[in-house]
Amino acid sequence: MGYQTVVILDFGGQYKELIARRVRECNVYSVVKPGSISVEELTEINPIGIILTGGPNSVYDESSPHCDRRIFDMGIPVLGICYGTQLLAWSVGGEVAPCVTGEYGRTKMKVNPQSLIFEGLEDNQVGLMSHTDQITVLPEGFASVAETEVCPNAAVECPERKLYGIQFHPEVESTPKGKRMIRNFLYNVCGAKGDYTLRNLEKVLIEQIREKVGDSHVLLGLSGGVDSSVCAALLSKAVPGQLHCIFVDHGLMRKDEGDEVEAAFKDRDLHFVRVNAGERFLRALKGVTDPEQKRKIIGAEFVKVFEDESAKLPDVKYLAQGTIYPDVIESGDGKAATIKSHHNVGGLPDDMKFEGVVEPLRGLFKDEVRTLGRRLGLPKAFVERQPFPGPGLGIRVIGEITEEKLEILRNADAIFREEVVKRRVKAEQYFAVITDTRSVGVVGDFRTYDYTIALRAVRTSDFMTCEYAPIQHKVLGIVSSRIVNEVNGAGRVVYDITGKPPATVEWE
Repeated sequence: MGYQTVVILDFGGQYKELIARRVRECNVYSVVKPGSISVEELTEINPIGIILTGGPNSVYDESSPHCDRRIFDMGIPVLGICYGTQLLAWSVGGEVAPCVTGEYGRTKMKVNPQSLIFEGLEDNQVGLMSHTDQITVLPEGFASVAETEVCPNAAVECPERKLYGIQFHPEVESTPKGKRMIRNFLYNVCGAKGDYTLRNLEKVLIEQIREKVGDSHVLLGLSGGVDSSVCAALLSKAVPGQLHCIFVDHGLMRKDEGDEVEAAFKDRDLHFVRVNAGERFLRALKGVTDPEQKRKIIGAEFVKVFEDESAKLPDVKYLAQGTIYPDVIESGDGKAATIKSHHNVGGLPDDMKFEGVVEPLRGLFKDEVRTLGRRLGLPKAFVERQPFPGPGLGIRVIGEITEEKLEILRNADAIFREEVVKRRVKAEQYFAVITDTRSVGVVGDFRTYDYTIALRAVRTSDFMTCEYAPIQHKVLGIVSSRIVNEVNGAGRVVYDITGKPPATVEWE
């Protein structure tokens, strides 16, 4: 896009997206690439800096992911984080071995404020540690610039070669001054100008859309969610009069949501078409229990519906999608790990009848999408709406999807969302899941054997990591009582208290 760029090399760490987002928060553009990237491809990207992510492996194992050692001789500043630090040191002549005592969680450490990485910071800091290996012998020309009680090389550097390593995780909130450390690397070492802003980006994206689309018409699948709504606003501004929005009610929407979306968009300055395709999707999903297969079937069926509807429209050559960057990263890129396939990334068939796909938000994180939406003048209700996955309730129904389970889930989910708002629970996303587990219960004098409903509510600032929302037991009790008493087929309610990582926000 013409911005200065920092490349994040992925070695399987759980925080790669968060590292990339932290870099962008410092007004520097970032992209995530597999750790196996070639020097030639890196040269083509021409980054001002490279960050090596953490990972679960040991660098001295032959099967562990490594990078081309020539990267460290390119003259481009490199920052290693956790495994990335060990890989950096090991690749240039240092030694890495198992720790006598591993370190986990928030850890006190002493840093050297004379280091460019720690400039402006006090020498007593706290960092999130998570390692069982450590650097035991420094490479030639390197010095330690941070230490903990058990880790003498908690941060290392070789300023002459612009190589830096941090054993802890500066990208997480558990490292209070971590963002400042990342910013120091970007501006003190990489010489960043801070040229990445959404104000400039809006103009760039509009120019890219116009250059690609020309006078052709565009078909957008509009769900009413944040991503598709912002995508619609951006496309309508870029190519007014050429956008056709198809709302596919796949029968996997939340309670009354189809009617709400239609009411919100039918009077707007775009061609809005609603397609009621619930029966069609349920037929395609009949008997399917695997979540990856569900996503791919739903994605493929979406395209078929779009193709059917586009045949009725003039000169529709492009399919637009509200794909965002976390979708791309989680679906895997090259040798990067696939966390889960997203219907709008891995589910598009090769024989698609459209001339091309337009994904203007593909390089943006969720909070960037929200900011762009506000700049485009979208109503607060759409911009701040909690995320809803493209496959809808299809991935909140565990096991086979049936109309009975969908009806139970819609009603239980509606009750939960209503109570969360009513009780002013602090959560960025909250929903219900219907499990494939039934349990015995008693209603009056009769035995029941109904489904277990799981509730999920999370606190997050970026949707790349999250913690469960600590909802008061009294509120959970009210929700549980309402669900089992008001929803036929729901016999038990549980609350999910797992963070991300290790879990994802959605269950499937």
